[in-house]
Amino acid sequence: MTTSPQDLTAWRARITRPAGPLGNASRAVQRRINTLIPEKVHAAITAAMSGMTKAILTGADFTTASPLLGASLEDREAKVTAAIDGWKTAAGAEGGAAGLGGFALALADFPLLMSFKFKLLAQIAALYGHDGRVLSERLYMLHIFELAFSDVEHRIKVLAAMDDWDAAEHPADLKDFDWRSFQQQYRDHIDLAKLAQMLPVVGAPVGAVVNWRLTAHLGKTAMMAYRMRWLATRQGEVVPAR
Repeated sequence: MTTSPQDLTAWRARITRPAGPLGNASRAVQRRINTLIPEKVHAAITAAMSGMTKAILTGADFTTASPLLGASLEDREAKVTAAIDGWKTAAGAEGGAAGLGGFALALADFPLLMSFKFKLLAQIAALYGHDGRVLSERLYMLHIFELAFSDVEHRIKVLAAMDDWDAAEHPADLKDFDWRSFQQQYRDHIDLAKLAQMLPVVGAPVGAVVNWRLTAHLGKTAMMAYRMRWLATRQGEVVPAR
């Protein structure tokens, strides 16, 4: 199997396809809810989300492996697939345990799942040959996260920012990132799924499935995003992929 610019064009077209009637209706409800929430609440949520995410990205336990050098795309993606499978299993088990614990543990699940997701992104970055300790790489991880958990309008903006990433200039500090959009898009994307995790009886299986699927989706999005960079630096080549 090969990865070509045409494959990536098809992927980009798929994730930027306009939402259907159901998607538009759901987004309209979310926007209405957001307008009803007081600004100081939005500000507090943004501060909490940015603080938590920055703590994950800069914390002592956020270990990043050395970039993998000299490997083919096929070999890299075999390792990436294995990493995604491992984190899917861990996230699913954690979500199931949190679902058994009711409201309190379901709330505790949120930062832990975020930690899992960014550790997965750091591992994937290293396997594609990028240094996750560099600020620009951490910003790229944040954009991958947005790409996975945003509505189509925001995804289009994120993709534009990710194009020619290695040749572009980037903010000098994480504080310059658009945390308001980041938290609001993510919250809107997972609200209903994660609320179901707090329900009695069904909370455990729902938590396991939701965490598994969210992690799988993020991993697949990361693979496509790093393939995009891989091909951007090898224009004209058709490179092997799994």
